[in-house]
Amino acid sequence: MKAIDYPPVWLVGFLVLTWGLTRLFPQTVGHMPLQGTIAGVLLVAGVVLMMLAVWEMARAKTTIIPRHDPNALVTGGIFRFTRNPIYLGDLLVLVAGIVWWGSVGALVLPWIFARVIEARFIEGEEEKMRTHFGSAFEKWSEKTRRWV
Repeated sequence: MKAIDYPPVWLVGFLVLTWGLTRLFPQTVGHMPLQGTIAGVLLVAGVVLMMLAVWEMARAKTTIIPRHDPNALVTGGIFRFTRNPIYLGDLLVLVAGIVWWGSVGALVLPWIFARVIEARFIEGEEEKMRTHFGSAFEKWSEKTRRWV
């Protein structure tokens, strides 16, 4: 299980679940004006957040792989606004899928996804950063929210 326990795998799983809910319960599928456009904007916003985060982490020469030891505390760029831009990007991609498929029945999934990501990844990552970077991490985390 550990070999596949990565956030993108969880995201794909939640997207498949969203798609499945639209197929199993078609009566819960809604349509709204500009549905495709809204889904596209959310998708692009999510991917851009992820790319900005990866860029900042690469510049700092630290890992993007969960559970690996960080080499640097990245607090600049997109990390000035959110402690977890990659996970926030994942969340936006999930919401984009929900909007695209019009899956009213899946509206609870972003909340569940966020709780799963916090429990499986964020809490452990933050504990490692607290250990590695001490008061610098504490200061940054006090002024920078997890999810914005």
